[in-house]
Amino acid sequence: MTMTPPPKPPLPPGWLERLRTSFAPEEAETGMTTERGRKRAIALLFVCLIGNGLGQTLMFAILPPLARELGLTEFQVGSIFAVSATIWVFSSAYWGARSDRWGRRPVILIGLAAFGISTISFAGVMMFGLWGALTPLATYALLVAARCIFGIFGSGAYPASQAYIADRTTADKRTEGMATLNAAFGLGAAVGPGIGAALTVFGVVAPIFFVGFIGLLSAVAIWLLLPERTAPHQRQELKPLSWRDPRVLPFVIFAVMQGTAGAIPIQTIAFVIRDTLNPSVSDTQQLAGVGLMCSAIASLFAQFVLVQRFRLGTSFLVHAGIWVALVSNLLVILAIIAPNYGLIAFALVLSGLGFGMLRPGFAGASSLAVSPDEQGAMAGLTGGAGAAGFIFAPLIGNALYGIHPILPYILATLLMGTLAAYLLRSRTLKDAMMREHQGIVDPPPPA
Repeated sequence: MTMTPPPKPPLPPGWLERLRTSFAPEEAETGMTTERGRKRAIALLFVCLIGNGLGQTLMFAILPPLARELGLTEFQVGSIFAVSATIWVFSSAYWGARSDRWGRRPVILIGLAAFGISTISFAGVMMFGLWGALTPLATYALLVAARCIFGIFGSGAYPASQAYIADRTTADKRTEGMATLNAAFGLGAAVGPGIGAALTVFGVVAPIFFVGFIGLLSAVAIWLLLPERTAPHQRQELKPLSWRDPRVLPFVIFAVMQGTAGAIPIQTIAFVIRDTLNPSVSDTQQLAGVGLMCSAIASLFAQFVLVQRFRLGTSFLVHAGIWVALVSNLLVILAIIAPNYGLIAFALVLSGLGFGMLRPGFAGASSLAVSPDEQGAMAGLTGGAGAAGFIFAPLIGNALYGIHPILPYILATLLMGTLAAYLLRSRTLKDAMMREHQGIVDPPPPA
């Protein structure tokens, strides 16, 4: 006689809420977050967003070398990322504004889930293409479609996360929180090549599958664990924030120039190494990879040490970041004139250090320029403007490089110099940075 095992007892009521509020129990009771709860929630966001940095690094590292085996041209490979970046410019603002109405957690969840689905789909299409089950044209079309999922829906994770941090930080802690957010992407980018190399023993597309599953697990973690008690319907209904708003336009202009200048070295440094030092193709890949990894580590140093430990102010971070990044471009120009890999590597370190200070400082300043009800919209608009740099850099920077290798870096130097001058002249930018020192968290909404 077989015994039927007794049914498992159901989970106790409210288990999910208790699990979620264990990260910030005081928020469940009062709607406010203590320093301890804030750090726990930001740490969770940090871990969950590392996968985005991993994905970007692995995509650029794995797809181009396999292009010929998939039957794709260099232009097609570039256009896969360009189409996604173009969509991101517009969708980022949409999802940022949605987070002001729906709440931050739902939009972060949508963004991370879309990242996971898009990445797994991308890897699956690559696998079938390598097996010969898809024609080159079908492979190209499906890769674009898979990447567009990320461009349309995945763009919501970052602006909603930035707004989540803004909701829970005072003016003097704002930049520190934004630095943690930027460091998550930087850490993923830094360790990506090592993880990719280790996982390729399971297949050339195995690293991309791995990152996709990381994205889905991160979405589950956000759903289960991230606390949010600020009811969306309690947020004041304002006129939709426009990029033409006088509080926003200076930051959008700043973000476009900063994003373009920051993307130029990433897009062209491998060409510089190949054309000035004349190494083999494999050596070029290794030298470029080492240089970009050093740049990512320098960026992490800026965000974890300079911002977190020394707690440098927004104004200092933005000004210092501009000038350090400007010097890095001058050093690349010098290395092109007098070829020297050590100089190129040092220039990349300075570039990572400069933008590692500039980006969180800029994010903190832009957050302080608008009211709490507009944080998501502001993060979406500036995030989309920054992403435009990854459209302009390959189009303009690579075209200039074809004329002469020095020209893209002259352009980047001019952009950084223009930013320094713009920072001195723009009252909006200066006022936003002053609010950090004055302790003003809630600037007046537009008239």
